[in-house]
Amino acid sequence: MPAPTSPADLFRHSLRLLLDKDIPAWVALWAEDGVMEFPFAPDGWPRRLEGKEAVAAYMRHYPDHIDLHDFPELRIHRTTDPQTVVVEMRGVGRLVESDAPFDMTYIAVVTVHDGHFTSYRDYWNPLAVQEPGADFTGSSR
Repeated sequence: MPAPTSPADLFRHSLRLLLDKDIPAWVALWAEDGVMEFPFAPDGWPRRLEGKEAVAAYMRHYPDHIDLHDFPELRIHRTTDPQTVVVEMRGVGRLVESDAPFDMTYIAVVTVHDGHFTSYRDYWNPLAVQEPGADFTGSSR
C-alpha cells in the first residue's frame, strides 16, 4: 500500500512506522534532498541533517536505544501553506539500555511535497537525552 500524500496523513503513517520499528520504511518517506533540523539539539548532537542518507544514518539505531510504545497526545495543525503542518505530540516508551521510562514532548514543523518529507524541524527537550541509554546517534559527548 502506498504511503499517504497529505502532510497530516503522511505524518500519522510515519508514527505508525516508528512504533513498528520499521526504520527503513520510515526513511523511505523522505525526499532525497529532505532536511531534518533540531534547533534545540545539545552540544555533540547534530543540528541539521541534509539528505535522505543522512536521515537514515541518524535513525538507523534508534530502536536499539528507544523502544517507543505510543504517541498518546497528537495534535496536527494545518498552516496557510497546504504542504506544511505543525505537530504537537508526546512519545512514550522506554530506554532499552536502562529500562527507564522514555517520555518526550515534541513540536515539529513538517513540509511534504509529492508524498515525501522535504523539511522536518524537530523541537524536543535536550535535557531528556542526558539519561543513560538515550544517545542513539553515536555522538562523542
